[in-house]
Amino acid sequence: MSEVVAIIPARGGSKGVPRKNLQRVGGVPLVARAVQAARRCPAIDRVVVTTDDVDIAAVAAEWGAEVIERPAEISGDTASSESALVHALEVLEARKVDVGVLAFLQATSPFIDVDALTSAVQLVRSRRRDSVFSAVETFGFLWEKGVGSAAEPIGHEIDVRPRRQDREPHYLETGAFYVMRAAGFRAASHRFFGSVGIAEVAPRTAIEIDTVEELELARTLASRVDRDAFGAHAGAIHVDAVVTDFDGVHTDDTVHVDQNGVESVTVSRSDGMGVGMLRAAGIPFLILSTEANPVVAARARKLGVDVRQAAADKAAVLREWAGERGIPLSRIAFLGNDVNDLGCLEVVGWPVAVPDAHQLVLSAARTVLDRRGGDGAVRDLAERVLKGRAATAVGDVLHPAGAPAPAHASDHPTAAQETS
Repeated sequence: MSEVVAIIPARGGSKGVPRKNLQRVGGVPLVARAVQAARRCPAIDRVVVTTDDVDIAAVAAEWGAEVIERPAEISGDTASSESALVHALEVLEARKVDVGVLAFLQATSPFIDVDALTSAVQLVRSRRRDSVFSAVETFGFLWEKGVGSAAEPIGHEIDVRPRRQDREPHYLETGAFYVMRAAGFRAASHRFFGSVGIAEVAPRTAIEIDTVEELELARTLASRVDRDAFGAHAGAIHVDAVVTDFDGVHTDDTVHVDQNGVESVTVSRSDGMGVGMLRAAGIPFLILSTEANPVVAARARKLGVDVRQAAADKAAVLREWAGERGIPLSRIAFLGNDVNDLGCLEVVGWPVAVPDAHQLVLSAARTVLDRRGGDGAVRDLAERVLKGRAATAVGDVLHPAGAPAPAHASDHPTAAQETS
């Protein structure tokens, strides 16, 4: 049987936003978000990233995509997406993959609507449409600059201003996805051919990142959009190991000094129980601190966990610890609170922050906890990790390198509507 294959072109070069496809939104690289959306779609059988960049290829592979090396001659600023798709189809054909339906996803759209994508695949597989694209409904009056930059209307009369309810909407491409019959695309060498349909998506998902300002807007919206997208699984953290800072995480970031200069801190028994729950589940745990303080070592001994102190380069120590245990960085949660944690937050698959963290840390986080440092933050993290492990055990969610086998679209009806 022919397959439904998602292809995500993601070249390394970008002028507007340097290294754009590796920039993080909601703590996840853009290319990984596209891979994740494709893997969450039950109608897609295979996910492929075509790239000329080794770093993008590594991230794509970690998140469960096949990788196709994109030739330099079709990787420049003027290269079209169509050229990358045609090349990828040729490579897949050489690999004996029978591509019946092609789903072209763009990593620059961080909030791909999986239900709408599923609906689009169904429309093409059933041959009701040859090509379907994501679009957002708009009732806006469009204008263009004409001769001498004078404004001229597009598609409406300047002396006729009907009410919104009396007008038919237009649809604006979001750029998130285009689904098409593979044979028709190869014949036309273009994404629009035959009977074209529209998969309507919500306006909040319709951001396409081409500028730094759009990237920052997406980061601002990510927590809300992701929470809506993941529903019951929002808040669950899907990892194989947990690493935390100490000050400001296990403590409230204050220190008590007595008359003899002896320092002490306050920790939460609830956090200790949370660490114990992770240990009982067989989840490795590391306390990673910049400071060399006996109280940190004492707390680690009490909890029965690994500790690394005096870490000038915390990210390097984290990489070393993960490598010794064979744990991919994408499968690690790191919990931090201040700017010296940013290096670790940027390399793990699940960066986490306490709610009173520095603003830069909050911006880098994929998840912001409900509990503050020293007041149950580690317990909060532990419960989310165990929730993620329970969901993974029944195949409910996707995460890096852990996708359940997809099924065909016909086995998964969706309530998403199509406008043609």
